[in-house]
Amino acid sequence: MRLPRRAAAAGLSCVVLLVAGCGAETAPTKPYTGQPVEVAGSWTGAEQANFERVLREFAKQTGARVRYTSGGSDLDVLVSSRIGRGKPPDIAMIPQPGVVAQYAATGAAKPITGAAAQAVRAHFSPQWQQLGTIGGQLYGVYFKAANKSVIWYRTDAFTAAGVHPPVTLDELAAVSQTLVDSGTAAMTVPGADGWPLTDWFENVYLQLAGAEKYDRLAAHQLRWTDPTVVQTLRTMGRYWGSPRFLQGGPNGALQTTFTRSVADVFGPKPNSAMLYEADFVTTEIAKLGAYRVGDGARYFAWPSVDGTGSAVVAGGDAAVAFTGRPVTMALMAYLASPEAAAIMARRGGFLSVNRDLDTGVYPNSTTRALAETLLQAETLRFDLSDMTPRSFGGGNGASMWRLLQAYLAAPDTDPAVVAGRLEDAAGKAYGVM
Repeated sequence: MRLPRRAAAAGLSCVVLLVAGCGAETAPTKPYTGQPVEVAGSWTGAEQANFERVLREFAKQTGARVRYTSGGSDLDVLVSSRIGRGKPPDIAMIPQPGVVAQYAATGAAKPITGAAAQAVRAHFSPQWQQLGTIGGQLYGVYFKAANKSVIWYRTDAFTAAGVHPPVTLDELAAVSQTLVDSGTAAMTVPGADGWPLTDWFENVYLQLAGAEKYDRLAAHQLRWTDPTVVQTLRTMGRYWGSPRFLQGGPNGALQTTFTRSVADVFGPKPNSAMLYEADFVTTEIAKLGAYRVGDGARYFAWPSVDGTGSAVVAGGDAAVAFTGRPVTMALMAYLASPEAAAIMARRGGFLSVNRDLDTGVYPNSTTRALAETLLQAETLRFDLSDMTPRSFGGGNGASMWRLLQAYLAAPDTDPAVVAGRLEDAAGKAYGVM
């Protein structure tokens, strides 16, 4: 007889943690007492504190001594240097599948085996398993996910202008113009950080070109000079270059960081009405305290193009093992469990694609809806820039980041020229993978 999913998950948890005594007659043991295990990640602040709660629970159950090391925005530098010294962290939380692929190619990353692999197959959909698979072997557990296909807006600004959330890109342009006419800048764009601009490209491209070409472009099986890329850039440039659509214009956007952009829309003295970025905006909105998520601060899905259906661009942090020790794989199995996901989910600022996590643990209906969209989306693709080589789209100073910043600075540039520059950079990056 097949057990219900949650009963099967509970039984698997006992195997994963190697805890003797899952039955009533045997006392639990702690099989990894005193054994050190290190996890590296980019998380800091509240996010780090919440993740450390997860690690403490694993330590409590297994006796392991777990340490978290934050690499901040230089996580890849930290991991690479530690690998070079022969002392890698046991696990790293890596947001770029392209970077994971490079580590796997060199043998630095270790395949997920045993109970850890069983846990991933039990709790994650085939699509998310595939995102963690390289060359037929499983390498990544997507512990944290992000919904990158939402635009956040101030309800008071929309009410004052008499507009409603748009459904199509044409409607977005019309709403933006009405907001401008009412005296409010339409959109804040954090152009000082290159990655939000890649997210703009990915959403427009997925809507305009479709999933198949999106996949081919991510793998560089389609050149960046393809007409669909040029059309996407033209669509972006038209919006970015529209008078007063962007707070401060293109030059102002290039001086605006992500954190600043949230304050410019949802701070005590807001300057514009909308901000495009992922669900993690909610954490920054809450810090500011001026608007409440789900009330004064709401979101709508990224608008479709010419009547295309809904599609979602996702991001995420995958747990990747760099040692094959049993305690490492036990922790990987725990990170794949709904129990571990629930610890962070109930505190907010976190989405999980663990299909056995009870979405009722999320702290509010907004976060719950964002998570359910990731689980239910008919068309879902991972962040394209994160799937490319690190020199092109995977980190600070990457070519795609810089070239889109240059396009933001001069949105009247011929998009075919921008596409050609992207293709030149992609060719070089993929040539050295």
